[in-house]
Amino acid sequence: MESARVKCYAKINLTLAVSPPEGGYHPIDSIVTSVDMYDWVCAKRRGGGITLETYGMGSEYIPTESNNAYKAAVAFCNRFGVDGAHLVVRKNIPIGAGLGGSSADAAGALNALCKLYGVKDRAAVKILADGLGSDVKYMLDGGFAHMRGRGEIISPFESGLKLYMLLLVPRVSVSTSTCYRTFDEEGGENCPPGEGARIALQGGDLYALAAFMKNDLAPSAKKLAAEVNDCYAELESFCPAAVNMTGSGSGVYALFDSREMCEYAYSRYKGGARAYVIQSVIPQKR
Repeated sequence: MESARVKCYAKINLTLAVSPPEGGYHPIDSIVTSVDMYDWVCAKRRGGGITLETYGMGSEYIPTESNNAYKAAVAFCNRFGVDGAHLVVRKNIPIGAGLGGSSADAAGALNALCKLYGVKDRAAVKILADGLGSDVKYMLDGGFAHMRGRGEIISPFESGLKLYMLLLVPRVSVSTSTCYRTFDEEGGENCPPGEGARIALQGGDLYALAAFMKNDLAPSAKKLAAEVNDCYAELESFCPAAVNMTGSGSGVYALFDSREMCEYAYSRYKGGARAYVIQSVIPQKR
């Protein structure tokens, strides 16, 4: 095999509870799901180190050494004694929206390189992923999961529910570090732990899930970017089951009980944010 290509899916935080920092990290408790918005990562054999090309969403302007896919490839080659690889990343996931795009690309690089070089040691790959960022280990497999700690404690679970959402991404991003700092100074939503949302998902109860959907960082993001608050108001005008923010923003989404309702809201949306109709997805097992 001379090349391998994989999809790397975005994620949505359905709940996000944040605790005060411990040892430099804020412990979190979050229910997450993959959604059908994805980047492509292609890995090609080469010797002499790692090279990278990126396309889309402004990724062309990110220095190679700062790109998470590049960092993942370097870590992979060092761990498994691989001479090198050429990576091509084609981005569709908006940057700075709380959708985990950079973590998805890092996980995509690891998965593509495993496929290219026939690496089967998933335990070792997960250790690598855990050192690359809070969401990367989850992104290796995706799906529904309960994430805790700094994101390293992952409990996957199954649900028969298909979630349909209208996602709005403002033209401004929210700095993750600034959002957490503002949260430390002013507090947040006091979102309950994810157990209730997990039970609702496993029981197939959309409206029970909606009752648990909160994000502790939302008040901070609203303060930092008025556009986030605007997105909440615009989505709430469509009377969805719930409106929530993903990650530290700036992406805000509305949960509906059908794709038809999502598409209706999409057709009526006249605001300035980028709008996407998305749904939960279970990626194929690696």
